[in-house]
Amino acid sequence: MPIKNILVVDDSPTDRQYLCDILAKSGYAVTAAESAEEALAKVKQQRPDLVLMDVVMPGQNGYQATRTLSKDNSTKDIPVIICTTKGQETDRVWGMRQGARDYIVKPVSAADLLAKISALG
Repeated sequence: MPIKNILVVDDSPTDRQYLCDILAKSGYAVTAAESAEEALAKVKQQRPDLVLMDVVMPGQNGYQATRTLSKDNSTKDIPVIICTTKGQETDRVWGMRQGARDYIVKPVSAADLLAKISALG
């Protein structure tokens, strides 16, 4: 299934805008959420083709939200790419264990992000 609609989840307005701009300029339809809780609601309503998930957010973190999506039968087929400042190997492994399909460390290069998305599509 080709990826067309992407939900960007990040509590930082700057990071959220940066990611949305990269994706929109590449032809993707983009929506955004400022928290994991908002993201979980939007995933249920909008059924995006991909979720870009930050980890460090107030309230529920991105690992918890990714686990929730990957364990729910109605959302488990929606791929999640974790997009975070947490760059340790243990962070990456933990993110993948929660159900993420890929992991990218900020600052994100547009080329890396688009390559990871096209690899899933």
